[in-house]
This record gives sequence, structure tokens and C-alpha cells, in this order.
Amino acid sequence: MAPQISVNNPEAIPFAIEILKLGGVIALPTDTVYGIACCATNVQAVNKLYDIKARNENKPVAICVGQVCDIEKWAQVQHLPNKLLKSLLPGPVTLVLKCANKLDKSLNFDGKIGIRIPDYEFIKNICNGLNVPLALTSANLSGDPSSVDVCEFKGLWPKLSGILDGGRLGIGDSNRGASTVVDLCEPGYYKIIRDGIAPSKTCEILNSFGLKEYITSI
Repeated sequence: MAPQISVNNPEAIPFAIEILKLGGVIALPTDTVYGIACCATNVQAVNKLYDIKARNENKPVAICVGQVCDIEKWAQVQHLPNKLLKSLLPGPVTLVLKCANKLDKSLNFDGKIGIRIPDYEFIKNICNGLNVPLALTSANLSGDPSSVDVCEFKGLWPKLSGILDGGRLGIGDSNRGASTVVDLCEPGYYKIIRDGIAPSKTCEILNSFGLKEYITSI
């Protein structure tokens, strides 16, 4: 059974980073729901994550970084208005951008990649300590409800290398809500791919920077 440790334990971050460096898959809290994650630059670990999730290999998972300045290492952002990324992130938003071709094909689709920075210090500190992105997806089998408590994905525990317990997540209408997914690949335009929990706020920010909603498929 995978060892469990509270996110409040001073050893939690080193514990998580060590497992990730060794190619393990961990469960951890985010600003929305619990996720499972591995080192995004380790192909074997990413394949293991897909197996645990029982996820279609043609359905890419997002990556997670610790700071806005890290995004340009993994995606093309030159076409975006200045300060847009810092206005959107960190937060419950996944940005779809053109990939910088530094990651395995399992993490991109048609040259695009989803990138998150959760508004949750614990996971950001893990990313910063690891110094490479996490491949991140929700802690549940594909098609099942998302998890807001570690007990809700108990069926995955035997397949994980570690579980970081942050208590019960989510309050009010945001409970069990996924991140809002927005495609920003087309200069001057955006397209909401998944409403998630913050579509209105996301659109408000994008519109304030002069971006227009792309009605047809990007």
C-alpha cells in the first residue's frame, strides 16, 4: 500500500519530490480536486500514470509548473499580451498553447499542450523543487467523478507510490469542479474548451486584454 503523509508534515515536499525523481506516481491536492501526478519528462512514469488512470492514450493530460515564468520553457507564449499569463495564473484555469516540443507526444495533441499553475502553495513548491513540470490529471478512473478526499480514490491506492493528504477539498459551488480549459493558440483569440469552475472570470480577464472569443474550432 502506498505510504500516506499529510501536506502539513515538514517532510511532505521532500517525500513527494524523491518519489517523483524515482519515476513514481503520487496523489496530491490541488486548488480544485485531488490529482495524480508524475514527472512530465519521464516517459515511463507518464505511461504508468495513464495505466493507473485507465486513460485513453490519445487523450493528453496537462502539465503543471510552479511559476508563470516557467510556462515559456514548455509552450509558445510570444503571441500573448504582456501580463496576461500573470492575470490568469495561478488559478483554476488550464491554458492550451502550442507545445515547445520538449515533451513526449503523450502530453500533447496536434502540437498543443495544456498547462496549469494551481493556486495551491504545496503543489507549486513541489514543482519548483523538482524543477521540471508535473504531468497532472484528476485522481479517479477515467469517466468516474473527481475526488475531493483521499478516501474517494481508494481503489487507486495500491497503484500509487505515495499519497499526499490535504484533507477534504472544495467549498460551495466549486466542490468537485474541474479547471476551466481555454485554448490560446490563435493570436488575438480564445476558445473555452471546458467551462470548469471559472469560465466567467476567465473570459472577463481575456476580454480585458482585447482577446476575442473564437466561435469556430481553433
